[in-house]
Amino acid sequence: MTVSRDPAAGALAGLRVVDASTLFAGPMAAMHLGDMGADVIKVEHPRRPDPSRGHGAAKDGVNLWWKTLGRNKRAVTIDLGSDGGREVFLALAATADVVIENFRPGTLERWGLSYDVLSARNPRLVLARVTGFGQFGPYSSRPGFGTLAEAMSGFAATTGEPDGPPTLPPFGLADGVASLATAYAVMVALAARGTTGLGQVVDTAIIEPILAMLGPQITRWDQLRSVQPRTGNRSINNAPRNTYRTVDGQWVAVSTSAQSVAERVVRLVGRPDLVDEPWFARGADRAKHADELDEAVGGWIAQRTRDEVVAAFEQAQAAVAPIYDAADIVEDPQFRALGTIHEIEDPELGPMLMQGPLFRLSGNDGVIRFTGRPHGADTDAVLRELGFSAERVAELRDGGAV
Repeated sequence: MTVSRDPAAGALAGLRVVDASTLFAGPMAAMHLGDMGADVIKVEHPRRPDPSRGHGAAKDGVNLWWKTLGRNKRAVTIDLGSDGGREVFLALAATADVVIENFRPGTLERWGLSYDVLSARNPRLVLARVTGFGQFGPYSSRPGFGTLAEAMSGFAATTGEPDGPPTLPPFGLADGVASLATAYAVMVALAARGTTGLGQVVDTAIIEPILAMLGPQITRWDQLRSVQPRTGNRSINNAPRNTYRTVDGQWVAVSTSAQSVAERVVRLVGRPDLVDEPWFARGADRAKHADELDEAVGGWIAQRTRDEVVAAFEQAQAAVAPIYDAADIVEDPQFRALGTIHEIEDPELGPMLMQGPLFRLSGNDGVIRFTGRPHGADTDAVLRELGFSAERVAELRDGGAV
């Protein structure tokens, strides 16, 4: 396990990010930036907290997903639709490098918080706008969630068994992909600011990043007028590629994207004769013989325990991985060596494990400074930093603006 360290180690220390977004791509993008040292200020409505605080499992009434999603973020409450809230938000945005929001297009404008208004006070500001369908087009005003992007991108159509329905992931896949794209776009905009001195608007439509991850489906349709079929855990590009059950009731996944690995696998399972078959020389042709290959590989694996299978594949330099749940991940020696799982002291629940930043840097590694904070925990402190007097803060609170 790794433990959080000095926040000055973060590569983005000194960068201020205002996270005014909810559910889930925008907040995740802000989380990624916060992991690398940015000062992230999470803005929520005073009376309607971010809905993610109520998603998923809880312990002693404390939401667990928020502890990860809200990490490294100071929590403030502002009613952006009120006059007092607009005053506070303008003051906050004037100190920020980045604002991330995911309201429906036109909402910030209706509140008098358009990019023209924000950039007039802070020309260096980058405004990242994350919505289901983007800022313009016939669907732009629709409510948009990651599930819709998973449906519209082609992901669901190609996922699932051949004779089964299109299948959605049981987690926010499209949101997660969009969060990475948004964090990347923000860094691109900040790099451009280093040249121009000016910020700009980032427009992330959640339907687009996941589309980019799904390979050449558009080009295939354009050139061949065909679409990729559902193949379950198999691949149209190579075989054997599947999940296989071991004798002790566990599961492993096998991949043979490289020809040399495919040859090692069939030799390992006692079928070296398959290498001499004319169809074995190309992955796409092997995929047409998946039944025969799965029978050979699956039959061999079914007679051995998971540990025996993994050890044999490793010795043969063939590609295999055990199929893990969270308990396995926490104990795995490779994740331990990488420091993937961090142990953080949470004020409400005590020591807490969570996955850490996405990567390591040799000079400025990522840091989890603190877990997700209670709703509005830092409102007074942040407003004092912005120069609001105690009297003005009390007035704003009495009026429901914060």
